[in-house]
Amino acid sequence: MGFIMNTAKSRSIMYSLVFVFLCSLVWVSAGGQSKDPLQFPRDAFTLETKTVRTSVGEKKVTYRSYRHIPYVANPVDKDYQSLNVSVPVEVDGAAVDATNAPILFAIGVGGYMSVKNAGSGGGMMGTPPSGPPVGPPPVGGRMGGAPGAGGKTSSNTDLALAAGYVVVSPGCRGRDNRAADGSYYGKAPAAIVDLKAAVRYLRRNKGIMPGNVRWIVSTGISAGGALSALLGASGNSPMYDTYLKEIGAAEEDDTIYASACFCPITDLEHADGAYEWMYGATPAGSALVNQELSKQLKAAFVEYQASLKLKGKNRFGAITAESYPRYLIQAYLIPSANRYLRNLTDEKRKEYLAKNKWITWTDNGASFAFADYVAHVGRMKGLPAFDDFNMKQAEPILFGNKTTNARHFTGFSLRQATGDSNARIDGELQTIVDMMNPMYFIGRKNKGCVKYWWIRHGASDNHTSLTVIVNLALALENRKKNVNALLYWDAGHGADEDPEDFIAWIGNITGFTGHIKAGK
Repeated sequence: MGFIMNTAKSRSIMYSLVFVFLCSLVWVSAGGQSKDPLQFPRDAFTLETKTVRTSVGEKKVTYRSYRHIPYVANPVDKDYQSLNVSVPVEVDGAAVDATNAPILFAIGVGGYMSVKNAGSGGGMMGTPPSGPPVGPPPVGGRMGGAPGAGGKTSSNTDLALAAGYVVVSPGCRGRDNRAADGSYYGKAPAAIVDLKAAVRYLRRNKGIMPGNVRWIVSTGISAGGALSALLGASGNSPMYDTYLKEIGAAEEDDTIYASACFCPITDLEHADGAYEWMYGATPAGSALVNQELSKQLKAAFVEYQASLKLKGKNRFGAITAESYPRYLIQAYLIPSANRYLRNLTDEKRKEYLAKNKWITWTDNGASFAFADYVAHVGRMKGLPAFDDFNMKQAEPILFGNKTTNARHFTGFSLRQATGDSNARIDGELQTIVDMMNPMYFIGRKNKGCVKYWWIRHGASDNHTSLTVIVNLALALENRKKNVNALLYWDAGHGADEDPEDFIAWIGNITGFTGHIKAGK
């Protein structure tokens, strides 16, 4: 009797499970969404249109807009740990197939601030990276903004849509995030952890979300440019695994295909020395900074530069602090000046040269001394330029922790602030500093470092030393990466003077040649 009852009970349980299963099938077939928190909601979009300015006229783009999609299973704050996706479906009336299109991963971080994905707020493209400037703006400098903004063409993201690319705009935590209890939840390395998690989300949804996950191209400006470089250099590094697991990131590859870096504010632990090497003898406003401290930081840069063991292009040889001015003039500054001046009319060129007598123009080419160029640009920041003694700038605040808003992240500033000549950055913080520096991963030949790089910087951008930008390019070139790097003459922070070339470059490196559906 007991056997019969147990059998009947087992059958009842079995029938109940089958019923639940069948109901779930009916729910899904009726349009219900998956319970999987990391599945892309491909039917949850609105159809939107926008007009995109290109060099050959305006284009009308219709696209599917997906908003505020969480990209981790256990978000600390989903208002930041979520992303937007734009998928073009029509350009000027012609249908678009973005199934296999490149994905432009647009990092909107400025000043290492957060990027809020729900509503307005947070960092935005083009936000300066640090506190208030100390010196005057660049002499004659054309200030920038979001790549493509303010010019004859639309932004890079809009141009990408018009080219048939998928555009992903991730939110992420930043140095300003603070909970109701007063604790901080966006200090380093939170931003790069979130961006990696977003990349993993895209890969997790291969074949569900439009776009080719093998062709993810990151882009960013200023601190966003630094994070784009870090994302490109640190792919699949196990250093982030614990952080990614905590927030429920997908267990996927977090490498990308290419990295675009506009004026990246990076290599922060060496940036103070680099700034003094370049601007130490240049007045900040009407006065020089403390020359004794400037010389100490410059000496540290000399040592650091020698340790990199970098060699210049075209058989230049070793790039040391001593040889650097000649290399910058030869490989970057003269080509930049020539491009600019040759594109001017004779009258405009004559007018420009009359205002800038430090430039000699002969045989259709420019020449000048490095010291005169530096004086032309001028110093913007105080000393130290990044790890400032009062910890009011972005970077010390970036390296705070859950309970502390800001921390010194260089031994130099820590020793000056404490008066302890033996003070050193502790191991935990040094690891985080390493995790925020693409040069750390490039120097260790990280296998996940991408092959293709697009690096741009304004020649009058004095937010960081020019050596920071060129060292990034050199380190990559020395490791046989494909680097497209140049300066925009007299342009300031955040400039982008060839946005359509950037979009074409993505097409060239991916081999993506078309997006218009056949027969349309």
